[in-house]
Amino acid sequence: MKGEKNDNINLRYNIIVVIICIIGFILLLQLFNLQIINGNEYRAMSSARLTRETTVYADRGEILDRNGVKFVTTSTGYSLDLYKTTTDNDELNNNILKIIKVLEENGDSYVDNLIIDVNPFKFSIDNEDSIKKWKKSNGINEDYNAEQCFNYLKEKYEIKNEDVEEARKIMAIRYEITQNGYSTVRPVEIANNITKNSILKFSEENSNFSGIDIITKPVVTYNNGSLASHVLGYCGKITQSELENVGDGYDKNELIGKTGIQYVFEKYLRGKNGKRQIDMDVNGNITGEYITEEPIVGSDVELTIDANIQAVAEKALKDDIEKISNGGYAEKFEAKAGAVVVMNTKTGEILALASYPDYEPQLFVNGISTDKYNEYRESEALYNRAISGTYAPGSTFKMITAMAGLETNAVTTTEAINCTGVYPAAHKPVCWYYTTYKRGHGALDISEAIQHSCNYFFYEVGNRIGIDTLSSYSKYFGLGRKTGIELPSEASGNIASKDRAREENREWYVGETLSAAIGQSYNNVTPVQMAKYISILVNGGHQIDTTLIKSIINSDGTQVSKDEINAHVKEVLGVEDEKIEEKTFKDENVKAVLEGMKNVTTESGGTAYSIFKDSNIKVGGKTGSAQAGKKTHAWFVGFAPFDDPEIAVVSIIENGGHGAYAAQVAKDIFDSYFYEDEIKSNNENWDNILLSQFFIYFYKIDTRFYKLKKKRK
Repeated sequence: MKGEKNDNINLRYNIIVVIICIIGFILLLQLFNLQIINGNEYRAMSSARLTRETTVYADRGEILDRNGVKFVTTSTGYSLDLYKTTTDNDELNNNILKIIKVLEENGDSYVDNLIIDVNPFKFSIDNEDSIKKWKKSNGINEDYNAEQCFNYLKEKYEIKNEDVEEARKIMAIRYEITQNGYSTVRPVEIANNITKNSILKFSEENSNFSGIDIITKPVVTYNNGSLASHVLGYCGKITQSELENVGDGYDKNELIGKTGIQYVFEKYLRGKNGKRQIDMDVNGNITGEYITEEPIVGSDVELTIDANIQAVAEKALKDDIEKISNGGYAEKFEAKAGAVVVMNTKTGEILALASYPDYEPQLFVNGISTDKYNEYRESEALYNRAISGTYAPGSTFKMITAMAGLETNAVTTTEAINCTGVYPAAHKPVCWYYTTYKRGHGALDISEAIQHSCNYFFYEVGNRIGIDTLSSYSKYFGLGRKTGIELPSEASGNIASKDRAREENREWYVGETLSAAIGQSYNNVTPVQMAKYISILVNGGHQIDTTLIKSIINSDGTQVSKDEINAHVKEVLGVEDEKIEEKTFKDENVKAVLEGMKNVTTESGGTAYSIFKDSNIKVGGKTGSAQAGKKTHAWFVGFAPFDDPEIAVVSIIENGGHGAYAAQVAKDIFDSYFYEDEIKSNNENWDNILLSQFFIYFYKIDTRFYKLKKKRK
């Protein structure tokens, strides 16, 4: 009995062992199936169900004028992203077409960088080299025409739609995917700033659209068209090369500052992106999402620019250029471009900085068209003449020659020099007065010489002091070196000097000193340098720093220190401080020079008297006509009020003919700055003018509204 019982136990044990082995074998087979046979599929499905981390884009900071007028703002928009799913090409193409139809029904656009047009077939760009490069980069035979390229891509993407236009729409998105790549965790943006109707449709019928995700995206808006475009600069989608260079958490769908303030202060304006986690099923449908890291809004940048003065300056510049080109003055010149700078003489703050022609920075935010970009390029509208344009200063330079002569005792305030018209030098340089009237000005002191812009007088002073002294004073007044303004591409310009001649392996001749003394020779300056020069002059020689930045305010309300701002600007622009030893000018010398500038605008015979004779404000000024080949650029530099200067105004009009013609721009600005209310009351169209410039602004502070101040401080 006992042996029989043991046999039963052993049998049961063996059965259990066999069962365990069978189960183990089945499990091993299943594991083999999971890991080896269908491993890739299951790994894909598993990956598709993983929680993904996406970017929550931070709003860019605002850019404001000195009074709180908002030049650039950021609002919330919505973009449509497409993730890779397990669908095949046919399903993908059908999904894309459904998405496009929803967008089109609601007036939304989608990404389309494909250079092939249909009906008829043609390339959308004319540049043959660009077309060849495009074919090569996409593996297409370089001999293929547009239709053949279309058919190649249609076959590549397995697009079966017989309707050519529908196939073209699908192809545009497939091409974008090919160019940028996408995966189950890395989407490609196919539409931005979509409407609420599209958002509602995609949200309600999410299961009908594979792999889509709607994300919030900052929308940058330039509130005032082209106003201050060269100061503000534009921003646009980051390029691959920029992405490789900047890094720092950027992704391919982000905006980045390209020019102007947007570029220089990108670090502050951008803010800090947050993070979002989302769950998607195998079909690409979102099953859950939540914020894991809140974004931080970018810092606001407050400029020293006065939006109202900027608007007046731009309009005055444009109107004057049109007047000159239409023969509105005594002669007609082909004037097409110019610049104007308005500076606070006490602080160095820039109140207005304009360059004409200008451009619409808003067009760059979502990608400017090729035609429009080419138009801007041909007209040089993107070129900031106020800081990058270099021109011979002509007679506007003569106050430097005067101060150098007075301060070195080469001439006195009372000494009269007799202008005979033809200066007794080897090459016989003449005064402009002789060219016009065949006689000289006669005996003039330094104030009278400035008033009448007598070349002969300044030939003599230049000859007495020599080029080395003249160069030294030119540099002291800020010419031939960058001002340090917080904008990219500022030009240094040049000053006439022996060193400059040596760079060309040439000797310096006396005749060149005479030419330099009246603002010619190697002298080439920028409008912003000229504004600094006039400000130093009216301050009795005291150096001032030029600036566009009033403050930078972080999202938490704290301000960035001036030292930090300065260090940042130097790092971005690569500008180093140049130590200039202060000079103490004699009061009587400064007075004599400024008196001459006053007489330019207030006394008969002054070169700008015709423009300012009816002005209610006493202005000091100087005109200049600078030769540039066959063209003659028109300059005006001035300040007001004469007894206690507050602002300096510099205007230049390329091929403007005579300096007096550029003076009208300055007069309009002075009138607006000091007599805004009076102008409004006397001009029934004033409101229309301001509306056209987008500048009837009110400020809401504690439920109250305040108007812009009449007189800026």
